[in-house]
Amino acid sequence: MMGVKTQVKVGVVNDFVVDVGKVVEVQGIALAVFRLSNGRFKAVENRCPHKEGPLAEGIVSGEFVFCPLHDWKIDLEGGQVQAPDHGCVKTYKVAVEGDDVYILT
Repeated sequence: MMGVKTQVKVGVVNDFVVDVGKVVEVQGIALAVFRLSNGRFKAVENRCPHKEGPLAEGIVSGEFVFCPLHDWKIDLEGGQVQAPDHGCVKTYKVAVEGDDVYILT
């Protein structure tokens, strides 16, 4: 059926340190999951579109992550790389139910 989302549990809330990325694997894809200081969770594919830097190792500021290789600034909401650079990373929806954290696929 189209439009049906599958939830994949990737941990519990306390597994995720605020403003520190954590790598999880979902359906064979490495994702970077972030627990932001505002309490929201964001997930993106764990590779920068520039040189495939590991985004989970980047510095988080607000709702952005900075690639650890070349400091590209990436919006965690939509995956857009910020100017003057360009590109996009795939984003994934995150659901929190009780203490459980899920990626929606």
